[in-house]
Amino acid sequence: MKKNSYSLGNRKVAIVGAGYVGSSIAYALALRDVAREIVLIDTNEGKTVGEAKDIRHGLPGIGTADLYAGNYSDCEDCDLIIITAGRGRKPGESRLDLTNENVKIMKSVIESIQRYYTRGVILVISNPVDILTYKASEWMGLPDGMVFGSGCILDTSRFVRTIADYVGLSTGVINGYVVGEHGDGQVPIWSHVTVGGIPISEYCNDIGLAWDEQIRLEIAEKTKTMGSEIISAKGRTHYGIATCVCQIADSIMNMRPTIASVSSVLLGEHGCRDVALSVPSVIGPSGVQQRIREKWAPEEYRAFFDSVEKVRNMLAVIG
Repeated sequence: MKKNSYSLGNRKVAIVGAGYVGSSIAYALALRDVAREIVLIDTNEGKTVGEAKDIRHGLPGIGTADLYAGNYSDCEDCDLIIITAGRGRKPGESRLDLTNENVKIMKSVIESIQRYYTRGVILVISNPVDILTYKASEWMGLPDGMVFGSGCILDTSRFVRTIADYVGLSTGVINGYVVGEHGDGQVPIWSHVTVGGIPISEYCNDIGLAWDEQIRLEIAEKTKTMGSEIISAKGRTHYGIATCVCQIADSIMNMRPTIASVSSVLLGEHGCRDVALSVPSVIGPSGVQQRIREKWAPEEYRAFFDSVEKVRNMLAVIG
């Protein structure tokens, strides 16, 4: 499928990997009209053409994006390149189990992108996202923040959803986030969770709702295992991350900076460096523009440092 001969200018995004995640991201971006031009890239050219046509055929009534199947040469002049390529998790498998195979795939993808790269932010979705974000940043050699990963943005969304269900309110009044590894090493920052701007412990106390350490542990565990439960039930997850990516893409391509817990290479924030992990970050046209250095509770720092060591040890093994 060929793209139009005319150029639509800025707001161009390339998605590498046209599987469930990549195609769902393309669909979500098209529905929300975030980009003017969306190109799907995959080694399975026939499937990629089919996915692009399927999405494209529904756009005339609701969207304006020029969506098509392409190749790595279409990475030229992109505002955003999203990498979803890689093998997905199988039931009972952790994200870190994917490491060796997906590092090789990421290396090949980065080499292909580099042949045509002229500008733009690179967003890593593939798992284990923290490992792959670190390696992609290393291989691309771009300025700080221009390569980053989706990290804990979906974990944060699940966290907020779970809290909202517990207190019986909409997610719009819940503020909170998860940091650290996108996986078993994730850390909920309870010290910053609020309900309508009120600390959650104070809110629950005011309305007579039980709130203690056991409830916090149950919510944290539920948040952590949601991905595995979905994979066990349907074999994959893709809608949740696609929705979260729309928020990131909008902040980059439409110059609407936002704050989200995403993964990037730390440069001394929270006393850590030379590892990619999620912390609340300002995201804008140049990617991660600032990593926020707010204070956490001592036990939250300890859990975060455990997450740092876990990912750092894995990086040492793969070299």
